[in-house]
Amino acid sequence: MADCLFCKIIAGDIPSTKVYEDDDVLAFRDIAPQAPTHILVIPKTHIASVAEVTPENSVAVARCFEVIAKVAASEKLESFRVISNIGADAGQTVFHLHFHVLAGKPLREQLV
Repeated sequence: MADCLFCKIIAGDIPSTKVYEDDDVLAFRDIAPQAPTHILVIPKTHIASVAEVTPENSVAVARCFEVIAKVAASEKLESFRVISNIGADAGQTVFHLHFHVLAGKPLREQLV
């Protein structure tokens, strides 16, 4: 999508600090980290959020979780949190499916 920030990052129009990339998935460091390790994992296929996952595109989500495991291993993360916000009221600011991988400090049990 032409106006999607993450689609522009995938296309190379906007720079990012890549952690992992293959034909289907990109992982890069968040520019406003909420923890010492804060990596975003996104499918290269544009899906707006978890609410738009279907049987036809769910393989992209599975690939993201495979990459999350690879990234966690390469970053030597023994404990981490994976978060996806769905919709503006939940804090989603970029409407391209993405997963936040947070680690490097104790994370609270409750999010709210």
